[in-house]
Amino acid sequence: MAISQEVRQKLLAFQNNEITEHHIYLKLAGVMKSPENRQVMQKIAQEELDHCHFWQTYTGQEARPNWAKVWQYYLISCLFGFTFGAKLMEQGEEQAQDYYQQLRPEIPDVDKLIHAEEEHEHALLNLLDEQSLRYTGSIVLGLNDALVELTGALAGLTLALQNTRLIALTGSITGIAAALSMAASEYLSTKSEETAKSPLQASLYTGVAYIITVLALILPYLLLPNLYVALACTMVIAIIIIAVFNYYIAIATDKPFKGRFWEMTGLSLSVAVLSFLVGYLIRALLGVDV
Repeated sequence: MAISQEVRQKLLAFQNNEITEHHIYLKLAGVMKSPENRQVMQKIAQEELDHCHFWQTYTGQEARPNWAKVWQYYLISCLFGFTFGAKLMEQGEEQAQDYYQQLRPEIPDVDKLIHAEEEHEHALLNLLDEQSLRYTGSIVLGLNDALVELTGALAGLTLALQNTRLIALTGSITGIAAALSMAASEYLSTKSEETAKSPLQASLYTGVAYIITVLALILPYLLLPNLYVALACTMVIAIIIIAVFNYYIAIATDKPFKGRFWEMTGLSLSVAVLSFLVGYLIRALLGVDV
């Protein structure tokens, strides 16, 4: 079927993108230990190749993969998990699907491709089973508690103690003790539930997420001499952690980003402000000057 040169160039871009994603999924399939996950990735890779051949019937030209993009998404998947990498890559398909709708007058068979892009690949991605995502609830528990409790504690300690090293020491002891307590609670909670999750792994995810957050929030007090600048940096780090983690969860689990982000941010900052005021009042009432 004859198509305009403008449409042909667009189809060639889609074709090159499909062959690129074919190679990405093949590379990811090659490093997966789970036979089920490997099979899912291989099936998606085959579908991408089929789509590439579909466009080739109209362009009459062989596709060229973008190897820089192949390695980019391969490394992202290795660092942040293959579910995140695959779903991040599929985010770009929405714009392509809008353009597919416009191609119906010139390419009647495009409906088959739209159906595959919208349903089949998305359904296949939901079949992926990744350990870290099974323990998302445990990670959320560790992060959320650390952000809320420690931002509040550090805000209160900033006015109460008036010494960055002493605040860092007190915050570290408080944070690590709280991390161990949360990990133990998560172990007992998971053990009492009827779930496939390992209580030990759930507790480790909770504890490690808590400790990493504690270290990140305390860092400004170790590096900066000014109390209030350190506190401001801690608040900024808390917001960055919330944003990065919620973006990861939004992509990997198809959950909304904005609502969860603003909820966690508002909660953490509200507790910090209240704790800051409590620290000021207690210091004034007790007449303590450290």
